[in-house]
Amino acid sequence: MSQRPNDAVSRRPSKAGAVLRVTAGNFLEQFDFFLFGFYATQISRVFFPTDSEFASLMLTFAVFGAGFLMRPLGAIVLGAYIDNVGRRKGLVTTLAIMASGTILIAFVPGYETIGLAAPALVLIGRLLQGFSAGAELGGVSVYLAEIATPGRKGFYTSWQSASQQVAIVVSAALGFTLSLTLTAQQIASWGWRLPFLVGCLIVPVIFVLRRSLQESDEFKQRKRHPSVKEVFRSMASNLGVVIGGTMLVALTTTAFYLITVYAPTFGKSVLHLSSADALLVTLCVGVSNFIWLPVGGTLSDRIGRRPVLLLFAGLTLVSAYPVLSFLVQAPSFTRMLVALLWLSFLYGMYNGAMIPALTEVMPPDVRVAGFSLAYSLATALFGGFTPALSTYLIHATGDKAAPGYWMSFAALCAICATLALYRGRRGGQGSRAELAAG
Repeated sequence: MSQRPNDAVSRRPSKAGAVLRVTAGNFLEQFDFFLFGFYATQISRVFFPTDSEFASLMLTFAVFGAGFLMRPLGAIVLGAYIDNVGRRKGLVTTLAIMASGTILIAFVPGYETIGLAAPALVLIGRLLQGFSAGAELGGVSVYLAEIATPGRKGFYTSWQSASQQVAIVVSAALGFTLSLTLTAQQIASWGWRLPFLVGCLIVPVIFVLRRSLQESDEFKQRKRHPSVKEVFRSMASNLGVVIGGTMLVALTTTAFYLITVYAPTFGKSVLHLSSADALLVTLCVGVSNFIWLPVGGTLSDRIGRRPVLLLFAGLTLVSAYPVLSFLVQAPSFTRMLVALLWLSFLYGMYNGAMIPALTEVMPPDVRVAGFSLAYSLATALFGGFTPALSTYLIHATGDKAAPGYWMSFAALCAICATLALYRGRRGGQGSRAELAAG
């Protein structure tokens, strides 16, 4: 009996190490995604030059969104692969594909140098990133859920998203430093590539971390693992759960890409704030997200997923447009900071509960594929095109706060999904079998 406390203490570092190793790939994914969104204006001029700045920017965001269209395919193919061969081997594979896309984008010459091959290669890089990301988030989230200590699944899985916020902070800090040390012309010409090169340099470190990852005990204890064909059949028979999960994720992915990836472009192009101000706000948002995500996950562990999801989706529904209206009425650094920190609070608290909820509603034998497909469909249909759709809504309506309508619509979808998935359940917590029983 006296050895148990010591055993528990000895296990804690290994758990913390496992969280670090598995979330490192998430860091790389979001690091590059954010950079692509922030430097969209520079990328549009280098790879998609046209006579219209609006057209060039739309082409860039379309390529950005195209990567998200590959996510459902990656979710099905790579998700089934991870459910079959294991979390560790599968996540090393997704990291290799993701790194290939990152390196390609970092080193592609501009349109003036190689012509149409330039935008084509950038598109291929984005498609590779999207394909790998389709199963990356699901694989990481499920792994964290499977190694979580009892009653703390929300807290553990929240670090999947929290690792992405670290990437936001690091990339925003790099961009902020560049904006202070280089001229606008230097950044537009070659300076925007420097953060992408940093991403390439950290790839070997992340490979070393992930290759040392141990397989989860829950996966190893299963007597058999489904084949890829069996995963596909199970996904087809659980299509309703996948659709419900997709609607659940709609708010997460829309809010995230609005307040992080699109926010710097919104601040510069729409509100006409300086690049340094826009980046500094985004850096603060990343820190805020990092704080609220584990809080939301822990709260859902204590009172259940359902009440947390409904509360913060409801607050988003009624406040998204008014908050953005407050910002655009008198654009300033302070107003942008206040508005985005409020949306960050709503996003972090909601997503902290949403991630464990999504792992719980999926069948255990196809958990990665189911989670990944639902998340990827939501990202493709909602989040991935949020920058492009926000740009279009503002251009078409003349209302700079119009993206708030899109965010409110995503919140409405999340509320409907929560009510459907947790119909008849009071706490909104537990396994899929328990949910079905309700």
